[in-house]
Amino acid sequence: MKTHPAMWLAVLFATRLLSAAEAPAGFDWQRARQLFQRSQRGEQLAPDDQAYLDKAKALRGQRQNDQPQKGKTDATAPAPGGQDSTGLLPLCDLGAQKYKGEDGGLYGGGKNEPPAAHAAAARKELAHIRPRDAAGQPADDGKVVLLSVGMSNTTQEFSRFKQLADADKAKAPPLVIVDGAQGGQAAAQWLIGPESRVWQTVDERLKAAGVTTRQVQVVWLKQAKIRPTEDYPAHAQKLQSDIAEGLRRLKTKFPNLRLAHLSSRIYAGYATTQLNPEPFAYESAFVVRALIQAQLKGDEALNYDAARGAVKTPLLLWGPYLWADGTQPRSDGLTWTRSDLTPRDGTHPSDAGRQKVAEQLLKFCKTDPYARAWFLARP
Repeated sequence: MKTHPAMWLAVLFATRLLSAAEAPAGFDWQRARQLFQRSQRGEQLAPDDQAYLDKAKALRGQRQNDQPQKGKTDATAPAPGGQDSTGLLPLCDLGAQKYKGEDGGLYGGGKNEPPAAHAAAARKELAHIRPRDAAGQPADDGKVVLLSVGMSNTTQEFSRFKQLADADKAKAPPLVIVDGAQGGQAAAQWLIGPESRVWQTVDERLKAAGVTTRQVQVVWLKQAKIRPTEDYPAHAQKLQSDIAEGLRRLKTKFPNLRLAHLSSRIYAGYATTQLNPEPFAYESAFVVRALIQAQLKGDEALNYDAARGAVKTPLLLWGPYLWADGTQPRSDGLTWTRSDLTPRDGTHPSDAGRQKVAEQLLKFCKTDPYARAWFLARP
């Protein structure tokens, strides 16, 4: 039986790291092991926890052979499984062709731009996005918070985007970027309850950034379901329902939230687990589109306009569409190679993959007409 690289890593950690007799007195190897397992699931550790894990790894390294390793390490090797192409057409390139009865275009009908009425509504919502004080009132010295919502892939990608964006001189000074996405917290996990750990973590990260819930005005959301099994559209309908409920909870928690930019999954053709392989990753784009189309049709449960009744969600727009068919370039040249995904599972992005998404998101924020207005210092 072939053992997955992550299993070998876990065994090595357990056998070489959990030897208390060789560790400093009082060092908690059980805590280190738990932190290691969390990091392997893609969770973003708190600074103190990360420092503790780094110390544990350093102690392990002292006991290991100092002989240099030839070739690439597990962390930098390309994803070993799956396929370089599925043969599917990206939604932005599908046009008038069909996929399981669905036409192409991010907004349907082969079109990748929002209909005129929705675009006008987006501009109206943009007018309400302005620097606000801690109580949510307009203030010249206030803040505009962009918050990420999602699972492990989301936080891995967004944390890199935050680094790029915070260093970009074109970014508006009032804009504060907060990574609220968390490893292991897919769409359903955000619905457990307002007192759950996922929401506590969001609150902690906002506080650490020096901002409040009433300053959150824009969200980037990228979600999925863990280990989906049903055929399309059954699994997509469940994901759509979960995201819709999540959006309603976001609006309740963040009353000044006006816009939610939604993205679907990156390529998962190299996946070696059932966490979220193809075609589920590809089909998640139809979930995003269905949510936007439902709002366009006046779904009361997704109402963003106070003139039409109780406001339930922010206005929904596409964020960057990230899926491409592996090594087959889509119309704008985007591809996903094996080096963009980790060898651990072929599903989570490698450092190269994180960089690729971060650059796509940064480009989107600087060029999209409904994002540049709040992202750029000089739109």
